[in-house]
Amino acid sequence: MESKNAFRRFPSIKINGHDKDAVIDCNAICSQISLLCQRNTKTIIVIECYPGVNQTELKSLFSPLKINSFIHSDDLALPPAEIDAQIKHDLTEDPVFGIMTTRRLEEFFPTKKLEKARSKINDIQSGIVFIYGVGASLICKGDILILADITRWEIQQRYRNGLSNWRTTHTDLPRNEKYKRGFFAEWRWADCIKDRILPKIDFYLDMTVQNAPAMVSGDAYRDALEQVAGQPFRMVPYFDPGVWGGNWMKTHFDLPENGSNYAWSFDGVPEENSLLLDFGGKMIQTPALNLVYSHPQKLLGDRVHARFGKEFPIRFDMLDTMNGQNLSLQVHPLTEYIQQNFHMHYTQDESYYLLDTQGDDACVYLGIRTGTAPNEMIQALKEAQTETKPFPTEKYINRIPVQKHDHILIPAGTVHCSGANTMVLEVSATPYIFTFKLWDWGRLDLDGRPRPIHIDHGAANIQWYRNTEWVQENLVNVVTLVHQSEQGTIERTGLHEREFLDTYRVSTSATLPIHRNGSVHMLNLVEGACVKLISKDEHFAPLELHYAETCIIPEAAGAYQIHSIDGTCVRVLIACVRN
Repeated sequence: MESKNAFRRFPSIKINGHDKDAVIDCNAICSQISLLCQRNTKTIIVIECYPGVNQTELKSLFSPLKINSFIHSDDLALPPAEIDAQIKHDLTEDPVFGIMTTRRLEEFFPTKKLEKARSKINDIQSGIVFIYGVGASLICKGDILILADITRWEIQQRYRNGLSNWRTTHTDLPRNEKYKRGFFAEWRWADCIKDRILPKIDFYLDMTVQNAPAMVSGDAYRDALEQVAGQPFRMVPYFDPGVWGGNWMKTHFDLPENGSNYAWSFDGVPEENSLLLDFGGKMIQTPALNLVYSHPQKLLGDRVHARFGKEFPIRFDMLDTMNGQNLSLQVHPLTEYIQQNFHMHYTQDESYYLLDTQGDDACVYLGIRTGTAPNEMIQALKEAQTETKPFPTEKYINRIPVQKHDHILIPAGTVHCSGANTMVLEVSATPYIFTFKLWDWGRLDLDGRPRPIHIDHGAANIQWYRNTEWVQENLVNVVTLVHQSEQGTIERTGLHEREFLDTYRVSTSATLPIHRNGSVHMLNLVEGACVKLISKDEHFAPLELHYAETCIIPEAAGAYQIHSIDGTCVRVLIACVRN
């Protein structure tokens, strides 16, 4: 496998006009706030903390200030046992799946306690009142409002290192259950607060890197997000091992040795990935979701925003099984099932684009073999969980040979998994947590525990009519030519009519204009070393995209062209929300 190490693991976005508005030194951060406090006899500092922010570190950061009174908002919330009881229904007994909560953080803060805190603040005549914690902004806006934020990936890393969820008696949960509480409950509450205060904050405080905070003024931060919403950009990818993982990404992306493998790459998931904003050489890392909240119409396009609101509906990730193992055999829920059972608006339709394969045995398992009896297959799946007899996959599931640049469509309800020795660019709708595993090849996870299997959920969603003939006709390389000229070709490679995404493969050795359809575009360079994305009207500066990198082109960025820098033929896969 040829190494192509131009992949940028920490892509930054240059922010214009604010070179002096960010500070990265602890003393400089504290000094900047101290100067503001000296202007008044009494100053109320409010620091809203996203769950997962190290609040001990936060207090230490501002300890040089002469603070008269501390108010910790966490102490005003309901006792942990009461919060656990109130959200038990949302979290369910399942180790993986919960119900998207409709609760708000305000529900966990008794009015009497908030009023008592406000009365205490009013009685203080001078000095600094320091209000901090989760829900701090519920007490009052204060004179200085700061959002202390952290990326989702860093929260997950801290979960693995022992961090517990916010205000819970369940402090020793396995990491997947901590993630579940975050995904279905905590992050939903905190995101509502964040969305409300982003237009008002005086400072944005990046607490992602332990003991290395960075701060930028609220005006500069908001202007930065507005700049990003009008130009192509990359997010900061992250990589994770898995029981089935391979070594393709290690080789091609020059990843650090981890003693295992890398199974996943998330390079196109705004709810999980972050932006690295460059303010005159000073870096602020911020959740990309903040951009979705701040400028959804510019980012998504008016038509897409009208349908999805402040949700980014497209996801690109990578699945590496090169010299690894098969993924788990799985199925995703139908739309009505995910709505009724999990309070999600839409489901995880997806597809596999084969970035690379190795050997003659590379394959994807897809759909039900013609003649399969549903009851017989479900019984075989259940027996495989309780007996030593493995599930005879190829007796019931189609094994589809694949090669580089094949595109396999997977509408929800289709049984599927990628096999070993494949490198998959997965293009899908966003609700990625809802995977019903049917069979995991009798193995344990990296932590030595069995991976959760959900046969009953899966059986309720399997579309049995998607048999051998249907799969070959509807889901395997359904490619149509859209455009052909001296400049290059554009092919529509999917997705299925049941899926709301469209994908197009652009091939050019010159410069090829791309038509906009009122939707945000997500791109990945699937062939070639590098391309340049060029605005047709000089609306944005050109952006280079290297092999296997993903980028987002907001709808507000306008018309653009794909340019082959050295005249060699390049291929770019584009996903958008169809009209």
